[in-house]
Amino acid sequence: MLKILIFLLLINMCIHDFSYAEIHFTHPDIVATQSCYRGPFESYSSWMQMLKKMNQRKAKTPEALEKRMSRLQTLFSKSSFDNYKVSLECITFKYKVDGVFVDGYLIKPKNQENLPVLIYNRGGNGRYGAVVFGAMLNNLFPVAEQGFAIIGSQYRGAFDDDVKPGEYDEFGGADVDDVLKLMDFIPNIENVDVSRIGMYGSSRGGMQTFLALQHMPNVKAVASVMGASDLLKELENRAEMEKVYKIRIPNYDTNKAAELEKRSVLKWADKLNKSVPILLQHGDEDKKVNVANAIWLDKVLTKLAHPHKLSIYKGEGHGWSSETKPLAIKELTDWFHEYL
Repeated sequence: MLKILIFLLLINMCIHDFSYAEIHFTHPDIVATQSCYRGPFESYSSWMQMLKKMNQRKAKTPEALEKRMSRLQTLFSKSSFDNYKVSLECITFKYKVDGVFVDGYLIKPKNQENLPVLIYNRGGNGRYGAVVFGAMLNNLFPVAEQGFAIIGSQYRGAFDDDVKPGEYDEFGGADVDDVLKLMDFIPNIENVDVSRIGMYGSSRGGMQTFLALQHMPNVKAVASVMGASDLLKELENRAEMEKVYKIRIPNYDTNKAAELEKRSVLKWADKLNKSVPILLQHGDEDKKVNVANAIWLDKVLTKLAHPHKLSIYKGEGHGWSSETKPLAIKELTDWFHEYL
C-alpha cells in the first residue's frame, strides 16, 4: 500500500515541470520531451525533502514521520538513485494518437549501442497505476540497466481531469492504439536495434500486451506479469472490478460478455503468432488478479503448442516482495536476452 500511495502522490510532481530533455528524440507526432530527472527529482536530497513535506501532513508525531521516511529511504535508496542517474537516460514525452495527446516515457542505458527495445504496458487504469518517477526507479530502471531501451505509454487521459469520449482509457479499447503508436517512434531512438523488439506488461498491462501483439508483427517475444487472461471469469474472484469496467469500457452495460471476451486472451489465444514465445509470471497469493489466470492460459498455450513458460512464485501477491523482485527481474531479462 505504501508503494501505491507514494506513486500516486508523485504524479502531479511528474507532469508539471517542463524542463527540456537532453536525449535527442524527435518525431512529427511527438510534441514535447522532458528529462525525468527534473524538479524535485534532480537530486536524491531534493526528492526526499519533497516526500518529507508531503508526509508531514500525515505523520502525527516526529517519531511517526521519521519512521515513514526510513521506510521510504529503504524503498528508494540514495545509492540506487545515484547509480541510475549516472547510468540511465530517461525522458517523458507527449505524442499524438488519433488526434489525442498521450503521455509516454523512454528509458535506456547511456553509451551503449544496438540495444534491444522493450515496449512496457503499465497496469491500473486512468491515473491509478501511472508510471511516475518512483515506479520507474523501482520497476523499470532495474530492467533497463540490464541492457534494454524501454518505451511505454501512460494511455490516453491518464492525467486529464476532464476528457471526452475517445480521449480516455477504455481498458483495452481505443487506448490500445496508444501502444501501437509507439512502434512508429522506435526507429527514432538512438543506438537501438529495430530488429529486436519485445513487449511486456504488468497486471492490466498483460491484457494490453496480448491485445497489441495481434497488430505488431515486429515483436519477437512477450511477457505477462500478474495479468488476467479471462476477465469475465476473473470477476468471480474480484467483483469490484466491474465498477472500473462500467466506467471505462464503451457499451459495457449492453454488451458485457462480448466486450470482456474481446479483452480476454484465453478466448482467442489461437490467433497469436506462434513464433512469439510467451513468459507468464504470477504470484500464487495474488489477491487482485488470481493466479488461476496464468494457469488457465498455460493450459491453452500447451494445447496449442505455443512456445511459453509459466513461472509461479510462492507466497507472492500482486507485486513482488523485495526478496523475490531480483529473481523475477532476472528471469524476465534473461527471457528477452534469449529471444531478442
